[in-house]
Amino acid sequence: MNLRRKIADSPRFNNMVERLLAGYIRFAYRTSTWETQGFEAMDDVLRTNEPVIVALWHQRLIMAPYLFNLELGQITSLTSTGRAGRLAGQIYTRFGMNTIAMNSRDRHVTMSRKILGKIRDGFSVGIATDGPRGPARVASLVPLIWARASGKRVFVVAFSANRVLELPTWDRQWLPTPWSKGTLVCYEWTETVPRKATDEETETLRLSLEHALDDVTDKADTLAGRALPPKT
Repeated sequence: MNLRRKIADSPRFNNMVERLLAGYIRFAYRTSTWETQGFEAMDDVLRTNEPVIVALWHQRLIMAPYLFNLELGQITSLTSTGRAGRLAGQIYTRFGMNTIAMNSRDRHVTMSRKILGKIRDGFSVGIATDGPRGPARVASLVPLIWARASGKRVFVVAFSANRVLELPTWDRQWLPTPWSKGTLVCYEWTETVPRKATDEETETLRLSLEHALDDVTDKADTLAGRALPPKT
């Protein structure tokens, strides 16, 4: 094992990085002004002790602890078993979230069983719908599978800010900078996923969820005063 990998795998090193990143996220949040919009419907569901499914784009994942009211319920976030996924999972744990790490080689049925088990235990579940490797802003079928099997309501969320750090990742992940103007936005995705959907119906629903995620993200960007990219 080379020195670089040994350092990256060191529990002490990872603990330090987790603590620093969690501290940075808290500092950026506390020093910025935030406008929230649309969370009332999700909060009302949580007050009835019903879990929900929360979906967002991987680019906006870093602010997940502030896109769900942890005072109203518990949430489990799906992460990968890679280094970046493990790091993200440990950061979220520091905010009071739960995580399930899934290997890319795991079958979807295995993954879904674990998630549905958490939903039955009363946990909401969150997923970066284009993660963990993309392609960026292409929705997977996973939230549809969970919605169909659980019958739980689906909410799409996003954060934005007028000033961000853009990381050199596959999705150009965003970190808000301190003393920014930020926005947190939530919409309910109101489509029903039939138990026995055809391939065409499933693709239509996938595209509907994808469009809802784009819409909520564009809304967050607009509220933060950011110019939207041209539609392709």
